[in-house]
Amino acid sequence: MTIIPRAARSLACLLLLVQVPAQPVLAQGASQHTQAAEVPWLYRNSDVPPDPAWHFGELSNGLRYAVRRNGVPPGQVSIRIRVDAGSLYEKDSERGYAHLLEHMLFRQSKYIPEGAAIAAFQRLGATFGSDTNAVTSTTQTVFKLDLPNAAPTSLDETFKLMSGMVTAPTLSASNLKADLPIVMAEMRERGGAAKRVQKAMQEVFYAGQPLAEREPIGTVESLTSATPKSVRAFYERWYRPDNVVVIVAGDAEPAMLESYVKKWFDGWKASGARAPAPSFGDPVAPQGVDPKNPVGETRVLVEPDLPPSLMYAVLRPWRQVDDTIVYNQGLMTDAIAQAIINRRLETKARAGGSFLSASVNQDDVSRSADATFVSVTPLGDDWEAALRDVRAVIADAVSRPPTQEEIDREVAELDVAFQVPVEQERILPGSKLADDLVNALDIRETVAAPQDVLRIFRESRPLFTPEAVLRHTRQLFTGTVTRALFTTQSAGKASDSELRQALLDPVKPDESARMAINAPPVSFDKLPAIGKPANPETEAPTGLLGIDELTFANGVKVLLWPVQEEPGRVMVKVRFGGGYRSIDPKDAPYITLGEYALVGSGVATLGQDDLDRIATGRKLGFDFEVQDASFQFSAETRPADLADQLYLFAAKLDMPRWDQSPFLRGKAAAKIQYDTFATSPQGVLNRDLQFYQRGEDQRFATPTPARIETTTAEGFKKVWSKALGEGPVEVQIFGDFDKAAAIAALEKTFGALKPREPAVSTADAGRISVPPPSDKPIVLHHHGDPDQAAAVISWPTGGGSMGIRESRQLEILTQLFTNRLLDAVREKLGVSYAPYVYSSWPVDLQAGGSITAMAQLDPRSVTVFFQTADEIAQDLIDHPPTAEELALVTEPLRQQVTRAASSTAFFMSQLEGATGEPSRFGTIRTVLYDYTETTPAKMQALAARYLGKNSSWRLEVMPEGKASGTVASR
Repeated sequence: MTIIPRAARSLACLLLLVQVPAQPVLAQGASQHTQAAEVPWLYRNSDVPPDPAWHFGELSNGLRYAVRRNGVPPGQVSIRIRVDAGSLYEKDSERGYAHLLEHMLFRQSKYIPEGAAIAAFQRLGATFGSDTNAVTSTTQTVFKLDLPNAAPTSLDETFKLMSGMVTAPTLSASNLKADLPIVMAEMRERGGAAKRVQKAMQEVFYAGQPLAEREPIGTVESLTSATPKSVRAFYERWYRPDNVVVIVAGDAEPAMLESYVKKWFDGWKASGARAPAPSFGDPVAPQGVDPKNPVGETRVLVEPDLPPSLMYAVLRPWRQVDDTIVYNQGLMTDAIAQAIINRRLETKARAGGSFLSASVNQDDVSRSADATFVSVTPLGDDWEAALRDVRAVIADAVSRPPTQEEIDREVAELDVAFQVPVEQERILPGSKLADDLVNALDIRETVAAPQDVLRIFRESRPLFTPEAVLRHTRQLFTGTVTRALFTTQSAGKASDSELRQALLDPVKPDESARMAINAPPVSFDKLPAIGKPANPETEAPTGLLGIDELTFANGVKVLLWPVQEEPGRVMVKVRFGGGYRSIDPKDAPYITLGEYALVGSGVATLGQDDLDRIATGRKLGFDFEVQDASFQFSAETRPADLADQLYLFAAKLDMPRWDQSPFLRGKAAAKIQYDTFATSPQGVLNRDLQFYQRGEDQRFATPTPARIETTTAEGFKKVWSKALGEGPVEVQIFGDFDKAAAIAALEKTFGALKPREPAVSTADAGRISVPPPSDKPIVLHHHGDPDQAAAVISWPTGGGSMGIRESRQLEILTQLFTNRLLDAVREKLGVSYAPYVYSSWPVDLQAGGSITAMAQLDPRSVTVFFQTADEIAQDLIDHPPTAEELALVTEPLRQQVTRAASSTAFFMSQLEGATGEPSRFGTIRTVLYDYTETTPAKMQALAARYLGKNSSWRLEVMPEGKASGTVASR
């Protein structure tokens, strides 16, 4: 279960979710005589066109619902039950109750015995944590279930169970006693430096409002003082039908889904009148502040392990507004204004100078404030220069209008953002549609069909003038009060008063980052050719689905799978070179820098800014990943952009540029990032676990700032020139594309590449190290809270494509292990919030895999975790699981694989490397069988093979000053 802050409104949601008005406005096209009851409840007082796919209703008890048919993935139904109550609805003595209730509703209810919820939903095929979850925020609590393989019987049972949770929870003393340690463990795991910054931010930005102190997790005092009576009082105040909405989207007829809502929720009765929602207050400037420059609260926070970070907010009171198309056109203009400033700030950062990055973002926060946030990451100690430079760019934006060219560029980007959902409407998952409606309700908004969003946007283009953008820019930076928080690594760098004065000081507008007027056009047809086009030498079916394989004379091999069922989406992957094993260990820091800067260093005649310009109005991507035995470019594009996407990837291999600025920026970012890992046990694991799992191979180490400092631009070019030019190339193109057109594009790009050199192995490239067995833990340290620790126990397994089928059986074993670990250390002992077990199996290497169990807990419980994990492993060796226990794992796995296999992305991942190792085509035919068909005896045999106590090694992350076991040398 997750606690989240109020989510920032994303660009994609800006028009999909439209503000619900306070005053009545007729729906578009409605007669003036239309009765409000004829308008769907979500659209009352709105002229936004209702999305016809949603069916809305309201029960006699006041409960509202919305249902729709959606077949993505096939057979799944997504259910969301939203309660309009979060931590802002709590009294002082109830802090944390909304979240505590979320846990207790899963504990025991009318139709679920105590502690049986996880197993009950697993029997229905739902995986705990992913398919079954809940979220508590400041303003809402949402219970979520994605039911796979939904049939009338399972749907009825699911609605029955979920209705009982919400309408008739037990809330007993034993429930409270069982859930309180879990909640406290969650509180502990979410502590540390990041939590302190979040807390300070709330206190500063929302001073004088409930949001300043109302975190969903609550306080130790209020939670430990909770009683069944006090918790039930909160429940009865807010858990009532007229405060709840049920949302269902999935592969079933709306009438059927509606019938289940009525059957299981219509009998729910509320007692007494509905309590009024509490006031969330308004941001108010302190007395005596200049209304023309209302700088209020400022704070400097010292956090030695976090990078310097400065944020200030221009705050206005949040008000519910009339939901008109005109209002939404204003939101569009706001979005364009922000995009222009952010592009200018990025241009300034790329050029080098006082800040690594900066951005502006408007957000309606928890129905408490309408805020414009400005975030700055300074470079070096001169934070005042960084703040001044960012404010100067903003000062220019509010002093004179942008050019029409700048506006047109951002309009083209927005057009693509709104066009893609129209093209891909048929493949939008029901879970996303349900979540979008939940978010809309939370911020008092409606939803619109993608076609209507795009139409309204395009009809609004004449409104996006320089004068209009300037007006909205000025509104974004005008407010009741401005507040700021600066996080610095050492005391004495700044004071609260110095930060306030820096915001008060006038700045001279900086126009240097504006887009050049009449800049020379950049287009693909003017770029140099990759080489001489070449036809494929062979084209043959693979025998799997409709996938064909092409081979070019230069050695490039391509897998093509045109699929009409995924309209508007094309996935492209390019695997090349030798991955980690081809990098000399002495060059290991360049791996991290490549992940930061390789793409940004340019291709052909295009630098980073040119790449942005040439992609305007297009859907082009450029993700880069380093894998065990290959490197990979990947992107999601559209049919119209496929040829140009292929050019960018091929040009990176054949004509890479080596612009120095991205390298220097990546170097600075890597050094700044390093210290943040030490702020928590999880951060240390993110930094070091793979390094120890791979036998302390330096290529898997996170480079220290000192090692990063030794790198040079010349060294970067040398390492990555070699990596880009070596080894075989495999291209995968899956999705909605014309095969003939794709082959023609391949002939001009990857077919035109020069023949490549074989991957040159380093001296120890073939060495695959694994940690030696030991019951004495490696001990690492973090700088976070003293009550935080982490424990890891790992058993080496294997690797290689010949063992793929066994690796899938190991996934069943790890799920058995996870269920037992959850029950032991979370449910019974309450020492960890979310322990888990996972299996890794490197298909491209012959060793290096592992089964790994881990948990975050308090330092005193580390030994208990190791003992518990050892006991579970030994019991799996000594006794086969029962058939019932096995079914609780295999049925959710069956549903996961079945759902995943409805997407081409699943087959893409399974077939990576298949052109060089054709046996992988065969193993995909057995994937469902391998993940679901097994026996208790087979599981016992696998446990005996891999989980022996003398095979494992262990690691613990302790607070600074505490140690046990073997202290690591790093």
